[in-house]
Amino acid sequence: MNKTITILMAFAFFTVNALAQDNKIYLKAGLNLANVSTSDDGSYDNANGLASFHAGFMADLPLGKVLSVQPGLLFTGKGSKLETGSSTDAIYYKNSVNPYYIELPVNLIANIPLVDGESKFFIGAGAYAAAGIAGKYKSTFKTPAGTIESDGKIEFTNDDPTTSEEEGAGLGLMKRFDYGINGTAGFAFKNMLVSVNYGHGLAKLNSGTSNTSNDNNKNRVWSISFGVSL
Repeated sequence: MNKTITILMAFAFFTVNALAQDNKIYLKAGLNLANVSTSDDGSYDNANGLASFHAGFMADLPLGKVLSVQPGLLFTGKGSKLETGSSTDAIYYKNSVNPYYIELPVNLIANIPLVDGESKFFIGAGAYAAAGIAGKYKSTFKTPAGTIESDGKIEFTNDDPTTSEEEGAGLGLMKRFDYGINGTAGFAFKNMLVSVNYGHGLAKLNSGTSNTSNDNNKNRVWSISFGVSL
């Protein structure tokens, strides 16, 4: 909780600073294509991507003629879906997990002005921290003996990352806190922006997976964002 408060205070500082210097604040929203890595090298099956969304605010704070900082505060959906076989097959399995987070990304941006003088191309990278607040899961397992279905709300645990203490694992039980690295690129115009973003999670999503020597069971999110300056 103390870490969350510190991050929120930092974001508030950036936002107040932006307003004081007449820098831009954007209302931002867009499409997420989310997945979860399934192998030790961090890869995943593209066919299992889950469509979701994000919405929130982003500030653009110039540090000079070329560099700027872009902190944000977003409500964002992540997760994945998995389907094996067809619903008409004798054996069929399908599940989807769709958690929602409050996310705080911060990116260092390089800006390249365009010919009109009011527009720019930007590219940058940084990090994010996120806290799970809601979500649902649903699974279907069909066999010749019958079909088993389950669904419900995701419960978030508070595993201590500094110890081996874990609270259990399961489809509907996930670690509350996520963090990782970002990449972003796009175009900013006079009163709007469009960008492509990538979030590469570094935290395991479930209890029972404290081994961090491999890169499976972590969030991977591509997104397209549209923003309007306030």
